[in-house]
Amino acid sequence: METIDLINALGYIAQATGEEPAGGAAIGEAIGATAGALVATALIAVLVAGHRSGRLTALARLGSFAERHTGLPAWASVPSLLMGVSLLTAVLGMYWDIALHIDNGRDAGPLANPAHYLILIGLYGVLVAGVFSIALAGRERPTKTAVHLGGDWWAPVGGLMMAACGAFALTGFPLDDMWHRLFGQDVTLWGPTHLMLIGGASLATLGGMVLMGEAITSLGRDPERGETPWVYNLRRALLVGGFLVALSTFQAEFDFGVPQFRAVFHPLLIMLAAGVGLVATRLYCGPGGALLAVGGYVAIRGFLAITVGGVFGQTLPHFPLYLVEALLVEAVFARAGGRSPVVNGAIAGALIGTVGLAAEWAWSHVWMPIPWNDSLLPEAAVAGFCTAVAGGAVGGFIGASITGRSGVLLSREDGRRLARPDRLAALGAGLVLMAAIAWALPMSEAGPERAQVTLRDIDRGSERTVAATIRIEPRDALVDPELINVTGWQGGGSVLDRLEEVAPGVYRTTEPIPVYGGWKSTLRVQQGDGLISLPLFMPRDEAIPAKEVPAAASFTRDFRPDVEVLQRERKQDVSGALTLTAYLTVLSIALALIALISWSLIRVDRGEGRAPRAGRTGRPRAELV
Repeated sequence: METIDLINALGYIAQATGEEPAGGAAIGEAIGATAGALVATALIAVLVAGHRSGRLTALARLGSFAERHTGLPAWASVPSLLMGVSLLTAVLGMYWDIALHIDNGRDAGPLANPAHYLILIGLYGVLVAGVFSIALAGRERPTKTAVHLGGDWWAPVGGLMMAACGAFALTGFPLDDMWHRLFGQDVTLWGPTHLMLIGGASLATLGGMVLMGEAITSLGRDPERGETPWVYNLRRALLVGGFLVALSTFQAEFDFGVPQFRAVFHPLLIMLAAGVGLVATRLYCGPGGALLAVGGYVAIRGFLAITVGGVFGQTLPHFPLYLVEALLVEAVFARAGGRSPVVNGAIAGALIGTVGLAAEWAWSHVWMPIPWNDSLLPEAAVAGFCTAVAGGAVGGFIGASITGRSGVLLSREDGRRLARPDRLAALGAGLVLMAAIAWALPMSEAGPERAQVTLRDIDRGSERTVAATIRIEPRDALVDPELINVTGWQGGGSVLDRLEEVAPGVYRTTEPIPVYGGWKSTLRVQQGDGLISLPLFMPRDEAIPAKEVPAAASFTRDFRPDVEVLQRERKQDVSGALTLTAYLTVLSIALALIALISWSLIRVDRGEGRAPRAGRTGRPRAELV
């Protein structure tokens, strides 16, 4: 009971009052967060330096304990455990944070939102896991693929990837505050700095898989395989399931029912995650690997849904199932023949993009907030198919790379190793994925011009709710739209009402719509590439500033771009040059990380790196080939 009261109290603290800053955090909070990060970093630096010098033995004792109980080298066992706990903490914080913002609006600052602590601690743990991997690797080359950082410092590739991903994600925190100061609040998951936080954590799971593969390859066996089968399978399921969860985090706006981009993105993103994730995990774990990934994924996502939607009492996050897609991947690789993993991945992707897409289409009508309708055809079918095929090819490259050239993890039936044409094909597939995402991004203002709205009070008290009858103008402007609903959010909860069409161009709500307090209730329409909104009620917001949009008994209002309505905290007077510079800065950082990940995968696939030249003294630069 006390725990529930504490959670409710934290949620209450996070509720918006309409006076929270709409730009960056208060200077005091920014200084406090920076000071805390510096202290934590200093402590880790002291621990690592003490371990390397022999003055501190805590890290060595932890490594010995992990080696005895897992049979894996300390540089893999300790970071893997730390990363797993850290990522679970971060992803719980992420989904809780999204739910809090959907239900309560913006918060007073980074330290006023309890979910931010989980995200920050989790991402910092990922960085520390990578650092510990390097520190525990010792003074001798731990594996043939290890990277020489200089002197007697060696870094396992997986540890280097984890450290880089953790640093990339953590960089998103100060950049996010700077972004809000320059451009105002962008209350969308897909803001550039938000994607840094999510992308860094997501790619860290790949580093964890690489690190485990390096450890097993260095030993020539998997010491955990001899354990109790269900324990072994559970560990593997959580590892590869975490990778699938990471790939699925980009769908979160659709999971909560408040997408701010075109509806076609939802099937496209699911096909991308299924193609990349399930093919890669099947190659990584061998027979049953894709099903293990789905099992771990459902366990983690189920835990998140129960915790966020049940225990914390926020809006429930939904999720796709991936089960049919996993069965298709298993079927393809069971008859892999001598084909390349990239080719087999593309074949599996073709089945995912057809049969799997149809299965997720049906699932959307069972448990997703916004079911897919026929108006998404043929775009969703074509884009989903192309994305799944390309994703399968990329997944084949990733899965074959992280198994290592020794093939310890790779089953004989999975086909030959990667060759130059496979890498080129995977590169082309990656470009196809980028093109598919770029194609779906542009949005227009196409659609009806205005709507006549009549409101009927359901509750006339201080917490007023209404039923709405909406007449679109022109009457024939909407023909089978991809999306038409009333979304109410940020008033202490969320409401998503799929409207009932009672006559051509005339729609009616089916549940009470809140029009009081901090609620923002909006009619949202998407048809083709147009995504537009018409506010039914918006509260006054002194911090922006913005006037109240009242919910009169009847009114006629024009439709506006959806981004202007849902993200009204965004500043509209920012120069184009500053915007371009900011986006290019974030993009350049992201491309650098992607380049590092790609190089790491190629290095692991080759099986070894070039040793440093004999007689080199001083602190040589990091070896890159």
